[in-house]
Amino acid sequence: MNLTALQQHDAELLAECRHLIGIDEAGRGALAGPVVAAACVFSHGFFESAEAVTLSAAVNDSKQLSPAARARYLRQMQHLQQQGMLDFTAGISSVPEIAEHNILGATRLAMQRALETLAARATGWKLPCSGLAGPLFTEDPAVRIMVDGRPLKPFPYPHQALVQGDGRSLAIAMASIVAKVTRDRLMLELDARYPDYGFGGHKGYATLHHRRAILACGACPQHRPLFLRKLFKRL
Repeated sequence: MNLTALQQHDAELLAECRHLIGIDEAGRGALAGPVVAAACVFSHGFFESAEAVTLSAAVNDSKQLSPAARARYLRQMQHLQQQGMLDFTAGISSVPEIAEHNILGATRLAMQRALETLAARATGWKLPCSGLAGPLFTEDPAVRIMVDGRPLKPFPYPHQALVQGDGRSLAIAMASIVAKVTRDRLMLELDARYPDYGFGGHKGYATLHHRRAILACGACPQHRPLFLRKLFKRL
């Protein structure tokens, strides 16, 4: 089988396991709105299919794709999900949880929620355990978990971290699509509730328009207070 660039890394792991899970997040650096993580799982059956080749040629680095393109590829993934070829879901950490746990803690929480929701409805695999020695806490060789970025510390499940993983791994790239489309849709809902800030356009990130809107209107309940303190120090 001729592998695309996104399949090369995953092929090595799938030679040693039966199911591969990719995890990525969206919204970690925004000034407003939740942070969203997504987890995507597939097996050899999908990885060796024509659909995998088609997607891996298209979804490389979702940040470079237009919102319309990401939504289109998500629809393709949903069709494959309905066929039982793969599965995916999203987990969310709210603005109050970001304030309570800080952005890194809230991101880990969102990732854990996505992963555990995926595992709760899985057939043929379960999450590997970590943290203790002994037969009840050995890693499941059937499953490998990959996370975009640096290793998650702490995190209850063993995983491989892959910097810029959405441009190197098909599993992570597909999770990235899910996370970004899910969060974009949430920000469009917030745009309708708080129309003064332009959330539908910048999705909560620190654009000039967004910063000026905050200065003119003050913060809304969906702004992250710690992030705004950093912003105002620079003004």
